[in-house]
Amino acid sequence: MKDFFSINGKIIMLAGVLLPLFALFAYVTLRSGPLAPIPVTLMTVERREITPSLFGIGTVEARYTHKIGPTLTGRLKQVDVQPGDQVKTGQIVGEMDSVDLDDRINAQEAAFKRSEANIIAAEAQIQEASARKNFAGSQVKRYDQLLTVRSGSKEIAETKRQEFDITRAASSAAQANLEVSRQEVIRLRAERDGLVRQRASLRLVSPVDGFISRRDVDLGSTVVPGQSVVEVVEPSTIWINVRFDQQRAMGLRAQLPAQIVLRSHGTKPLAGQVVRVEPMADSVTEEVLAKVAFEQLPERRPSIGELAEVTVELVAQKLMPVVLNASLQRVDGHLGVWIVQDNHLSFSRVTIGASDLEGRVQILDGLDGGERIVSYSRKALQPKSRIKVVDRIIGQSP
Repeated sequence: MKDFFSINGKIIMLAGVLLPLFALFAYVTLRSGPLAPIPVTLMTVERREITPSLFGIGTVEARYTHKIGPTLTGRLKQVDVQPGDQVKTGQIVGEMDSVDLDDRINAQEAAFKRSEANIIAAEAQIQEASARKNFAGSQVKRYDQLLTVRSGSKEIAETKRQEFDITRAASSAAQANLEVSRQEVIRLRAERDGLVRQRASLRLVSPVDGFISRRDVDLGSTVVPGQSVVEVVEPSTIWINVRFDQQRAMGLRAQLPAQIVLRSHGTKPLAGQVVRVEPMADSVTEEVLAKVAFEQLPERRPSIGELAEVTVELVAQKLMPVVLNASLQRVDGHLGVWIVQDNHLSFSRVTIGASDLEGRVQILDGLDGGERIVSYSRKALQPKSRIKVVDRIIGQSP
């Protein structure tokens, strides 16, 4: 009997220890373990207008880049500018080696002047031949008259007629020589002008007001036609080539206002405007390409190729139910939100529309407005999940 009470006493003592431990374990499991309620924050679906915005990354580019180089193969003699230098229209930025081109121009100029002198000589010959022809003509008439009255001989009259024919032929020859001399002058003038233009083409001239963006060739290098020595950019043609997500680009069009943040200018935004939306998109990255121009180029000019962040304000949308982007969940492949009613959860599929950069999303179908939905949850939810409504979840954005 004594042993019976001793065994029961040990059992009672053991139960007295185990039961509190079990109760503590059950409490911990239900309060903070896997069976504990999931902390969630709630929001009320509102009907409101939103102004969607597009965010994209782009690079600074120039609409027009003027590549300056020679039209003939040659050696680069000098370059008077460096990248970043300002240039004016017509300013000489460099020159190619002329080799013997100056000597050829001088020789051609001398030949041209000689041909002009030949023209003067030919004109004098024409005047002399014309005078002789006129004199010979008058002699022919005189001796013909004498022959008529039988005061002169027939042989002398024939001689005078031959002299007239000779002077007439000499006059025609002088006239032909003059024409040849004139044609020679035209040819030499064309050759001289061609050499002068060729000489002028050796000077590398800026076609616009702008700045030097690149210098590709060093002094003494051989440059071929079509090869660029320097590049000139017009500051007024600088814009941003931006890429936007195709799924969010609905409503993107020209003349929409934009905010540009250059990497070299910190976080200060610059006003801009969409110039055009490119007709060709990038099928690999699934992005739409657009050109965004500055309303006014900053004093500290951005570098060509610099990265920029661009935000475009789209047209305001009509009054629709709006939720936070974080409240959207995907369950069994369907997009929707968790509606809370009487502390019970139900999943409602939704169709989303436009969104803004503050995280608000337009609901086209699935919600009417006024519903209480889960905006954030610490864990993934299920229809039978136990929830605990809190004001804020640690780690949640304020």
